[in-house]
Amino acid sequence: MTPSSPEHTSSPHATDGEQDFADAARGFIARLEPGSVHDADGRLVWDADAYAFLDEDCPPTAHPSLWRQSRLVARQGLFEVVPGVYQVRGLDLSNITFIEGRRGVIVVDPLISTEVAAAALGLYRSRRGDRPVTGVVHTHCHVDHFGGVRGIIDPADAASGRVPVIAPAGFLEHAAGENVMTGPAMGRRSGYMYGASLPKGPTGQIGCGLGQTTSLGSISLIAPTLDVTATGQTETVDGVRMVFQLTPGTEAPAEMNFHLPELRVLCVAENACHTLHNVLTLRGALVRDPSAWARYLTETLSLYADDTDVVFASHHWPTWGQDRVVRFLEEQRDAYAFLHDQSVRLINAGRTGAEIAEELRFPPALERAWHIRGYYGSLSHNAKAVYQRYMGWFDGNPAHLWQHPPRAAAERYVAFMGGADAVVVKARASFEAGDLRWTAEVLSHVLFAQPDHADARDLQAATFEQLGHGAESGPWRNFYLMGATELREGVVGTPGRGAPDIVAALTVEQIFRSMAVRINGPRAAAAGRMLLRWEITAPDPASSGGPCATEAWTVLLSNGALTPVRGDAPRGEDPDVTVRLPRTVLDAVTSRATTLADAIARGLAEVEGDIRVLLTFGTLSDRPDPRFPIVTP
Repeated sequence: MTPSSPEHTSSPHATDGEQDFADAARGFIARLEPGSVHDADGRLVWDADAYAFLDEDCPPTAHPSLWRQSRLVARQGLFEVVPGVYQVRGLDLSNITFIEGRRGVIVVDPLISTEVAAAALGLYRSRRGDRPVTGVVHTHCHVDHFGGVRGIIDPADAASGRVPVIAPAGFLEHAAGENVMTGPAMGRRSGYMYGASLPKGPTGQIGCGLGQTTSLGSISLIAPTLDVTATGQTETVDGVRMVFQLTPGTEAPAEMNFHLPELRVLCVAENACHTLHNVLTLRGALVRDPSAWARYLTETLSLYADDTDVVFASHHWPTWGQDRVVRFLEEQRDAYAFLHDQSVRLINAGRTGAEIAEELRFPPALERAWHIRGYYGSLSHNAKAVYQRYMGWFDGNPAHLWQHPPRAAAERYVAFMGGADAVVVKARASFEAGDLRWTAEVLSHVLFAQPDHADARDLQAATFEQLGHGAESGPWRNFYLMGATELREGVVGTPGRGAPDIVAALTVEQIFRSMAVRINGPRAAAAGRMLLRWEITAPDPASSGGPCATEAWTVLLSNGALTPVRGDAPRGEDPDVTVRLPRTVLDAVTSRATTLADAIARGLAEVEGDIRVLLTFGTLSDRPDPRFPIVTP
């Protein structure tokens, strides 16, 4: 009993399917042998060899289309795109690209972790020579495109100007800040979305459509030294001329494509991959704008199509041949435009997000395109995202305006349906009849009413497992299988590590904003009004090795809300307490590497005024829970 996802109703082009396998193999030079990467402590952070099972025929426990996509994406090694441009694929969720210059090599999008980035650079150098890194390009602000940067260059080389680090305007703000507010929740859901903790195999994790999964090594960040601020901006690095196109608000809030005119090669970042992408990623994010996405792809075609023979992206494999490049980009453009425009048309016809998702289908030409299939994004959840972007959470039905929260609603549903045992009996009949969507829904009510109901847990786990095995979308499969795993084995938690470099890249204002959303409002309101002045010292970036600059902020805690203000308090009010500390200590406190009390005790921070206010302030924050339950209350 393996149902299919409702994404497509017709078969893609068979010839295109064969072409994908030829393209994914084209230019192959060498694999990383063995295909595993470990950190300095011997901890496994990536294992490409774990996906060797994909060489077998698709089993009944996987959607054949997702199996096919995973076979393509799992191909690991160094590939030539054109002479002078090389990619290492299959060593992380994303690709790393090497563009050879006069003296060395420019690195594009150095993966998530320093360990896999270093391994990829080592593989490249083993076949192309020990070329120095002469430049770095980050196409956009997601971690799989910058996190491994310290694995390929030393920060001192960037700071000195020896190695320019190029990124789109707004990169640092978004790279450091995207996950500040809801980072713990997004991280927890990322564990479901990418399935990094799931066993690899025909019944487990087989990929996520965009790549296989996420590496679990050390995440780093080096601030860009050269911002791209306008489309048409041209930069020459190590003799390589690059022409940039800004595409903000598409797949990422800060993103750009670039063209290599002498090579007739176009990099489209993550704006056009061999999958339908996410308008709203299931891990959580701000809703993206598919209409703007389509408009930028139209601009890409206008700017570069006549001068491009090869297009590559930060995921998947390239496309060769001008006619095929144009068709690929046009179909990608048309998919996002159709998704947006037809969802809005149905909104104006009175449909809700769930109704649009059930009704909307791509036209036949797009349905037959392999690269439009819902391996990562899906037409279903993207249509709901368009509804959310324009209409919000409320569908207009007053019955949905003031509903009970999940646990309270579940208790009432289960009581109405005759009690938990009776619901499980009826749910089992639905399961056996193949109505798995309904089975999952009613059993969720049982589990939110009685989380320890053993029969409900077992049946829901089996239901999720069947739904996962039938999903064409990699994230859907991983969500279902992670839900089944946690019902059977308990909460797995959030895989991965912290990222001190990202904390260090936050502005002081972003740090205080992150403090604000951790404040326990009711407890803080009971504690009363507080005014804290913070004087933070850091080396002046304008004077290498010179004196430190001091940044002063006043933080007001009033009625349970924290308000940061640069400089002195409004109306000249005296602070209750002043804290003086280096920025490095503030970063360590923010990342929980130490506590403020410990820093004071060790003489790393100074306090002037009523220290009791500071001590009380330190008790008013909640610590995010990286193991909060998802499939139970």
